[in-house]
Amino acid sequence: MSIKLGIPAIDDVIDIPTGKVVTYCVDPEVEGDVFLMQTLHKNSEKCKCTLVITNMSPMVARNKFKEFGWNINFPIVDAYSGLVGDLSNEKYVVKDPSNAEELSRIVEDAIKENDLVAINSLSTMIDLCGERIIVEYFKNWGKLATINNSVLVVNFVAWPYDEKIINTVKACSNAIVKIGGIHHRVIIGQYYGLVKVDWTEVRRKSVLFKVVKPGGVRAYIPKILVTGPYNAGKTTFVHAISNKAVSVDRLGTTVALDHGHVEYKGFTIDIFGTPGQERFDPLLKMLGGEAFGVIVVIDSTKPEDFPRAKEMLEKTTKFGLPYVIAANKQDLPNALHPEEIRKRMSLPTNTPVISMSAINREGVYDVLDALLKILLG
Repeated sequence: MSIKLGIPAIDDVIDIPTGKVVTYCVDPEVEGDVFLMQTLHKNSEKCKCTLVITNMSPMVARNKFKEFGWNINFPIVDAYSGLVGDLSNEKYVVKDPSNAEELSRIVEDAIKENDLVAINSLSTMIDLCGERIIVEYFKNWGKLATINNSVLVVNFVAWPYDEKIINTVKACSNAIVKIGGIHHRVIIGQYYGLVKVDWTEVRRKSVLFKVVKPGGVRAYIPKILVTGPYNAGKTTFVHAISNKAVSVDRLGTTVALDHGHVEYKGFTIDIFGTPGQERFDPLLKMLGGEAFGVIVVIDSTKPEDFPRAKEMLEKTTKFGLPYVIAANKQDLPNALHPEEIRKRMSLPTNTPVISMSAINREGVYDVLDALLKILLG
């Protein structure tokens, strides 16, 4: 048996085999609880799961899941109520969470009896019981998970602990997902990415994310640019692929940016379409400098417009942006085949040229898939 973490982009890269320890290593300024919660939600229907809570009551934990549209249908290891003198009716109860020996014994019971055990805060355990003793128990929990073919998933907030403690936690983890913030005086974005996997070769890559309620973690791509010659079908494409879209046009011609928002395969994406007329070309450089990728929409029936498409592509990809060609209007009888388009545009052999009909919504998500594949390596 293997599990998925339930996290966009990472699930495309790895499965988690049994007997492994996965650590979400969270920067202190980032709220990382939702990652662990999403992993439990992803797997709770197909395997026996339990959540070890150390810094909130069971009621608060259940309410947090409900905020994301998820219901808890698995037992909780209550390692919190004893701290505040509350009684607990949970299946697993740690009467004195500051007692490392008792805490470890209950966690061991949970590992023996479940396929997936998630600890919501290894850091709280360290703060309550001491760094060295909890890290030693953490080693033992990992060994027990291996013996019992369980998966242990933990949240670890990387407070300024002794460097040896942090390195030991990392060394005891078979996989590490780093969750951090992008700083410029204040946090201007948040990201996650695999930084360690010890059972297979994977390409390390970080992605931005947003947290949506309900919904959970979504990989976030702030800007994909859609460009191409006049009347190639850019606006139709943006509307066809978006959950919601806005255009500004005059007499049926776009005179400002199309803006669409896409929710797709765990991604949340903002798409911007540019007008095709040459007088708007100064926008291409500006928007290209801020974009993450480019979709060039061409009319497959008008090879005379291909030089213009190539010119627009060069203006937007001067920063080395990944791009795909969306060969639109393939539903028309005189549409050129994608390979013929590649030849006439003198495109590299590894450039995706994707057939589509934006007006019929055929192939539009194939275009997006091709770009996402490049963006995610």
